[in-house]
Amino acid sequence: MTEGLGASGYLAGESASLVSYLAGQLGKPVLVEGPAGVGKTELAKALSRTTGRKLIRLQCYEGLDEAKALYEWNYRKQLLRIQTEAADAGWEAVQEDIFGEEFLLTRPLLQAIAEDEPVVLLIDEIDKTDQEFEAMLLEVLSDFQISIPELGVIEAKSHPLVVLTSNNTRELTEALKRRCLYLWLDYPDIERELSIVRLHAPDLSEDVARKLVEVVHMVRGLDLKKPPSIAESIDWARALILLGADDIDQSVFERTLSIIVKHRTDLDVVAERVGVKLGGGSGILGRVG
Repeated sequence: MTEGLGASGYLAGESASLVSYLAGQLGKPVLVEGPAGVGKTELAKALSRTTGRKLIRLQCYEGLDEAKALYEWNYRKQLLRIQTEAADAGWEAVQEDIFGEEFLLTRPLLQAIAEDEPVVLLIDEIDKTDQEFEAMLLEVLSDFQISIPELGVIEAKSHPLVVLTSNNTRELTEALKRRCLYLWLDYPDIERELSIVRLHAPDLSEDVARKLVEVVHMVRGLDLKKPPSIAESIDWARALILLGADDIDQSVFERTLSIIVKHRTDLDVVAERVGVKLGGGSGILGRVG
């Protein structure tokens, strides 16, 4: 599993590889928690590439309901069918006609279990929904089936590999956690993040890449509204390649700081605190590495 994820561009730690392997073998959903930007969503994408399964994604948000997650009826098409029915057609005949699969609009959860071939179902940022939505998920995650009053129970044609991600902004229900394998992802250490940066930006020199990663770790140690993610480390590395930078001096650092820092107040904090930690003066990053 580690080799497969690596070949897909995802350098997984032992725990991530183990949980991913067990999820496939046991048919259990995986709940992946951790700070924003540590690779939770990317793990699901990498699993899709590694297993050759189609990826179906449900992006969660506050107020998400069954109509956007499970299914809804195509009311306009139903109304058109009713209007075109013969005037003497009884309601029972019309009702049976308009509540068929032809009028059903599938959303990600229903689509995932209705696919003929197994898929990877990504339920992204589940912590942004409420407990009522979690309760609705239990039937899908426990039995891989969905109940539609007008049609009955639709069972899965194949079992999807389910990955739920959470930024840990609220406590999820125990009922949901019981049904899942659990994986906590945190920011990687310097050596692992260096490997990740080198994988995605191989043209960056070893010295500059190490300096970049060490600076990012210093920035993450500050009290910021949004610490830089792994993806932003990679973006910074690629930007340095495009700029032809062979070092990270004060000028390069100040001009490219907005790639890893995304809040105005954070910019001030990083410019001041990182400069102080690295000795200040004209070479703000001269002592890194």
